[in-house]
Amino acid sequence: MTSPASSPAPAAGSSAATRTTPFPEGFLWGTATASHQVEGGNTNNDVWLYEHVPNTMYAESSGDACDHYTRYREDIALLASLGLNSYRFSLEWSRIEPAEGEFSAVAIAHYRDMLRACREHGLTPIVTYHHFTSPQWLIARGGWEDADTPALFARYCRRVTEELGDLFDIACTMNEPNLAILLGEMGMCEREPAQRLGNPTWEGAARALGTTADKVAGFQLSATPQAYEIKCAAHKAAVEAIKAVKPEMQVGWTLANSDFHAAPGGEDRVARMNEENNLRYLRVSEGDDFVGLQTYNRTVLGPNGPVPPEEGAVLNQGGEEIWPWAIGAVVRQAWDAVQMPIYVTENGLNTEDDTQRVDFLRTAIGEVGAAIADGVDVRGYMCWSAMDNFEWIFGYGPKFGIIAVDRDTQARTPKPSAHVLGEIAQSNGAVLDWN
Repeated sequence: MTSPASSPAPAAGSSAATRTTPFPEGFLWGTATASHQVEGGNTNNDVWLYEHVPNTMYAESSGDACDHYTRYREDIALLASLGLNSYRFSLEWSRIEPAEGEFSAVAIAHYRDMLRACREHGLTPIVTYHHFTSPQWLIARGGWEDADTPALFARYCRRVTEELGDLFDIACTMNEPNLAILLGEMGMCEREPAQRLGNPTWEGAARALGTTADKVAGFQLSATPQAYEIKCAAHKAAVEAIKAVKPEMQVGWTLANSDFHAAPGGEDRVARMNEENNLRYLRVSEGDDFVGLQTYNRTVLGPNGPVPPEEGAVLNQGGEEIWPWAIGAVVRQAWDAVQMPIYVTENGLNTEDDTQRVDFLRTAIGEVGAAIADGVDVRGYMCWSAMDNFEWIFGYGPKFGIIAVDRDTQARTPKPSAHVLGEIAQSNGAVLDWN
């Protein structure tokens, strides 16, 4: 792929003697997963419920997922064998606190062993306390629009840090609190609680929880003003709770910031979305130790909303544009806005053609490196995702993994992109030609 930016995307090459790299010593190279997408059997959380109501919007059940809950030790060993030095994963709140105020020693011991396995294999763990899924009891009482949720989330975060905080030093409070804003712009979720009435997924969940559909405020698909306020308050409360236990913990959250481009007539819409989806969340991040940034491609907006890819654009099998330069734009925008340390906590490509993923990774990582060379403080790059997994309402159709998973046998097979990422990691980016 040819970069549209002024700085050329690096290509493989050059001898070891002449290799240079913009990536600093200690840079973290890894992959990311989320508990519900890989563990399997998370029957106590809200998404499991949404998957199983009549006429659900979810394509299929998560079921056993990738059985990572029992196979985590071999999976962690596999990631380390590729040459990576970090692993970002999430804790499942509904396992740790399956009933309000009731904490599971067994679940805590499980995650403690995951952290030990990371340490044993030389992987620096980046721990996300909440990655979209919430205990069903939390949703029953109003979820991410309820005034009590920040305190309840902070209590959970404090308990986790007390039990596990000695084994990790980088914590993400929550994953993509702003994703719903982008999904709302695309017409994929409701902007007001009353708009949930009549939606079969929320109606079915409400019946099961003994509430009404307008009060079913899950994290991932709540784009309401109330949800914005509660998520921001919960993040701040969580940071305070974590720091109260371990002051030296590096704490931030991860944001689904997008690289917005304007089609003719879309300039005002782009300006609004840059503010609503990107900049206001970055301002909330100020004072944190870092911000995690996550993007996959650009979002092109016309006067009436998103527009299809231009003729001649490079596409994946689903007709989505492949635009690896987005991560560079998002990183630079964040640095210009708040000038705080950044981790790329997710970046990757949905494709059945792994050659596309290899090209994507080389170009995207090149964009991150170019930003670092220009003075942006980026400290890690996590590819989404470690393995092909459950992609929410789309089920198991999308393929983001650098490791393939046989849906019948659970056998893992690293793709060429896994080895390419490992080579880049082992050389700290020097395998790409920066001369």
